Amino acid sequence: MIKMTPLMKELLDKALEDGTPCLVGTASKDGRPQISPKGSVAIFDDDKLCYWERSHRSSPKRIAENPFVTVYYRNPARKENPYRAGCIRFHGRARIVTGGPEWEKAWGLTNHEEQSKDPEKKGAAVLIDLDLIEQIDSTVIMKRD
Repeated sequence: MIKMTPLMKELLDKALEDGTPCLVGTASKDGRPQISPKGSVAIFDDDKLCYWERSHRSSPKRIAENPFVTVYYRNPARKENPYRAGCIRFHGRARIVTGGPEWEKAWGLTNHEEQSKDPEKKGAAVLIDLDLIEQIDSTVIMKRD
């Protein structure tokens, strides 16, 4: 069962401020990988992450072609971070949301620095339904039943 913890929320909420934004790995339909920094990754609910996609570059196209993504968080400097090497990998299936209550909720969870870079709210919400959360050594923290 996946149920994110308050510590995970705190680590993700502070990631950009700490200078350690999450990296999101996507892949095209033919499997070509790409990694992009995302400064707005947040916990949407117990088993879901979100981020605000404001760049409108290649990530949305890749997600439409292949929804499987990995979100990589690393910050060993945070003393409260008990995960090996300060790393957490979140694996799941992403989808783009361009309006409605989920879009509004994701905007509300987006930190102020990222919101200020999209004052007209032209971005999209990316919601990630998680299947697996693991440490850097592949030790499973949580997985979907």
